[in-house]
Amino acid sequence: QVQLVESGGGSVQAGGALRLSCAASGYTYSSYCMGWFRQAPGKEREGVASIDNDGSTMYANSVKGRFTISKDNAKNTLYLKMNSLKPEDTAMYYCAATRFFCLTISSSRYNYWGQGTQVTVSS
Repeated sequence: QVQLVESGGGSVQAGGALRLSCAASGYTYSSYCMGWFRQAPGKEREGVASIDNDGSTMYANSVKGRFTISKDNAKNTLYLKMNSLKPEDTAMYYCAATRFFCLTISSSRYNYWGQGTQVTVSS
């Protein structure tokens, strides 16, 4: 059974940084592509970043240059390093896994989801 568990969220001031982690289990981690998504209250879920099996990445324009997605296959863990955080980055952040679609931040392409970790950025 696929399980994704996020951690690392918290409250920071604008300009600060956080690193989110997503521990994966129950499947062959290296064979799946992964992504980070976020959802703010009253808004639709938004794709943030994606990484494929070879380590290629893609980002939403809103986070490009500030966020970095990476993964450690040996630890079955996905990361999202977030720098220069802004109040508009406040949201619940989710990691997700997809078997057949890589380098996409379209949520409909992802099969498995974590429960989320809250990030709050104050001005």
